[in-house]
Amino acid sequence: MINRPDTNAQRLKRHKRVRGKISGTPERPRLNVFRSNTNIYAQIIDDVTGKTLVAASSLEKGFEGKGSDCEAAKKVGQAVAERAKAAGIETVVFDRGGYVYHGRVQALAEGAREGGLQF
Repeated sequence: MINRPDTNAQRLKRHKRVRGKISGTPERPRLNVFRSNTNIYAQIIDDVTGKTLVAASSLEKGFEGKGSDCEAAKKVGQAVAERAKAAGIETVVFDRGGYVYHGRVQALAEGAREGGLQF
């Protein structure tokens, strides 16, 4: 019998290692990404106070299309950038959540950059 590695446990291990090195401050909060099989989520977090400042996901009302493709990720990135601009946030530090910077994670980052976020 073949033992398959627990890929989510490996991702969480990578995420924990990265989180030891980056942190969101009030001046430059952290843009966190979570990718499930069916949806994608983004949050802008101030780690000093432990508060989520802005959030967007493909589960929201009014979101059109599938939540599991690159187009949806780009729309979520643009939505989180719009809300961040409205909240007065211009620069963030990007936290890819232990995922490879490819596909949906990359599309979300590019959408956020197109929306005006600096990172």
